[in-house]
Amino acid sequence: VQLQASGGGLVESGGSLRLSCAASGTIFSIRTMAWYRQAPGKERESVATISTDGNTDYLHSVKDRFTISRDSLMRTVFLQMNSLKPEDTAVYYCAADIRTTRWVEVSRFWGQGTLVTVSS
Repeated sequence: VQLQASGGGLVESGGSLRLSCAASGTIFSIRTMAWYRQAPGKERESVATISTDGNTDYLHSVKDRFTISRDSLMRTVFLQMNSLKPEDTAVYYCAADIRTTRWVEVSRFWGQGTLVTVSS
């Protein structure tokens, strides 16, 4: 299984970016998909999660600015980030809880990370 994240970059404060993360490989089903971030010198934190039935949850500091969504095939997760602030600067990682076959338990897989830099 591979999670390929893209969409990071440099943006000015107040700008927008859209991150994407596509899951590929041997996949029987995908449950929760999520975005995390890790800023320099800080621990990784959960930014947003989305379940298979569309329920979402957000880090308080990004509510009303970020939106997580999934495509109809449920294998790609997006993070629309608006009104970006310098404190949003971090490496963003996607994660997915995946069952590779019907006979195994769910495992969490991680993408490689994409850097988001917000200039003031």
